[in-house]
Amino acid sequence: MNTQDTDSQRQVTGQVKWFDPAKGFGFVIADLGGPDILLHANVLRNFGQGSVVDGSAIEILVQDTQRGLQATQVLTITPPKTETAVPLRDMVEFTAEDIAECPIEPARVKWFDKAKGFGFANVFGNAEDVFIHVEVLRRSGLSDLQSGEAVGLRLVDGERGRMAIDVIGWEVAAK
Repeated sequence: MNTQDTDSQRQVTGQVKWFDPAKGFGFVIADLGGPDILLHANVLRNFGQGSVVDGSAIEILVQDTQRGLQATQVLTITPPKTETAVPLRDMVEFTAEDIAECPIEPARVKWFDKAKGFGFANVFGNAEDVFIHVEVLRRSGLSDLQSGEAVGLRLVDGERGRMAIDVIGWEVAAK
């Protein structure tokens, strides 16, 4: 855990223990231990994401409150490594470098059902549906999407049409 005082705040490096977008909060475990740190949905949204996948590495600013440690700002999020994940057939040929070279297209989530494991979005100015698989979402560091949420998508043409190979929170993509 790195700590750096900034007024009554300090910088902490840790791991997302869990985050539930429906509840609007989750917890972070600091690398050096100590009590769990509350991560509120508003703090995550200010970073540009509506969710974060469990196990992600995270750098945050925290402050002590009467109710315990709370994150006040998210600085970085790094998705967990997924070498054990079964590769998606449409993504087998793409390296991380190939994916990073694809342009980010602005889109809005049409719907996403975490239980079904997929959903759809529409790129702005195009009514064609874009498929989003839950595994792509996890590899992107997200755990869920909400209808109407703005996102940045990197796309490929798959066997069944256009599909996302990377999903980025819109505020992060716009930077």
